[in-house]
Amino acid sequence: MEHDALDAGEARYELVISVDARRSGQYGDADKPRMRERIYRVLETAFAQAGVGRDAVHMEDRGDGVLVSIPGRIAVTRLLGLWMVEVHENLREENRSLLVPLGLRVAMHVGPVRHDSRGISGRAVDLTCRLADSPVARQLLDREQADLVLAVSDSLYVDVVSAGGKFIEPARFSRARLALKEGEVSAWFHLPGRPAPGIGPSAPEEPGPTESGTTESSTGAPSAAAPSAGTDTARAAAAPERVRDDRVDEEDEDGIEDGDASARYSAQGDLSVHQHNVYQQPVHIGRVTGAGPRKD
Repeated sequence: MEHDALDAGEARYELVISVDARRSGQYGDADKPRMRERIYRVLETAFAQAGVGRDAVHMEDRGDGVLVSIPGRIAVTRLLGLWMVEVHENLREENRSLLVPLGLRVAMHVGPVRHDSRGISGRAVDLTCRLADSPVARQLLDREQADLVLAVSDSLYVDVVSAGGKFIEPARFSRARLALKEGEVSAWFHLPGRPAPGIGPSAPEEPGPTESGTTESSTGAPSAAAPSAGTDTARAAAAPERVRDDRVDEEDEDGIEDGDASARYSAQGDLSVHQHNVYQQPVHIGRVTGAGPRKD
């Protein structure tokens, strides 16, 4: 992605996307190149399918993942909606022939980004990478045996996700409070193709709104409407427990994953357990998948 020399180094508001592979340290030297090829094939094919031109995508290699930024002229809803659907479908297709499926943690945030000859930087970049590497994202991917988990910043949820849109369903996101190295933040987590995930050992506290304006209890039954996700009242009502992020860095090359196993967290969501990519309805995020449940 080319930039004018006159504004080189100036911050521009862009969508930042961080993509990390699950347990990348456990891949052997011979397997890592194939893992990286799959990641790029999944992402680049999805960009083409979503109509996002290659010249509009800044992409940096991170060894076991990719860092991406998209300029403001591309609608964020296209990346949150159609692009994520295509990423998920492409990833599921890649995993059909793999004994050990590739799992991806994807995070998104919009904020000021600075470009230089070596790449991008800024707090927006730092936050996005922290969300993709957060304990919640890691644990959801493992616990639910999912192919993909999406994490979005609180501001992105409030500004874009909460309004819904094509392939964007706010009721399928769950909120958690994270204690990152830069300080406490809220983030929202989503498992494509599934209801809002239950986060943590305790009951969810703030389910996302349904299309009718009501909220769903842990049993799936509608209950009284909750305050808007973007208000102080809603944040105070949720009051999720904090998540500690005491880990030093990404997984070590020896395959040992850093982390504090005692970290606690809580947020709203659906407590239904969905494992092994079993879908209970014939329609999967806008795609007809058959008359019965689908299992990979």
